[in-house]
Amino acid sequence: MTNQELQQLIEQISLEQFGQPFQHKTRFNKRLRTTGGRYLLATHDIEINPLMFSQFDLNNLTGIIKHELVHYHLHTRHLPHMHRDKEFKQLLKQVDGLRYAPRISKMQNQKKYWLYVCEKGHKIYRQRRINTAHFVCGDCKTALKLVRYDYLNNNQN
Repeated sequence: MTNQELQQLIEQISLEQFGQPFQHKTRFNKRLRTTGGRYLLATHDIEINPLMFSQFDLNNLTGIIKHELVHYHLHTRHLPHMHRDKEFKQLLKQVDGLRYAPRISKMQNQKKYWLYVCEKGHKIYRQRRINTAHFVCGDCKTALKLVRYDYLNNNQN
C-alpha cells in the first residue's frame, strides 16, 4: 500500500464513519516502533506505522485509522481528544476503533548487542562497539575478539 492509497482509505473511512471529510495529509512513518499510528496536533496530519499493514490484516489497520480519526475529529471540533477523556472513549466505541494497537513481533523491538569473546572463552555483550586493540577482558585480561552483532537471545554459537 502506498501513501496515496492510505490517504484514500482514510478519506473514505472518515466520510463513512464520521460523516466528515479528512482534509489533511496521511503517510506511513517507518520510525514508529511501538505505536500503531500518530495524530499530529500542529499539522492535523496522521502517520501510520507500516508494520500495522504488513504484519496484520486490514481490520487492524482500519481500527488504528479510526482511532487516529477520533483524535482528529474531536480536536478539529475543539472537544477533548485525549485517551482519558470521556468523549474520546465514547466516539471510539461508537465507530468501533481499536483502543490499543496490536503488539508488533518481538524481533522488531529487541535490542541488538555486540558479542565479544576473550581467549579464555568469557562472553561480553555490549550495546556499543569497542576497540578490541585497546580493551581486554575484565575477568582475565586477555585479548577480545568480535564474534557478531545480533539479538541477545539468538546468541547460540
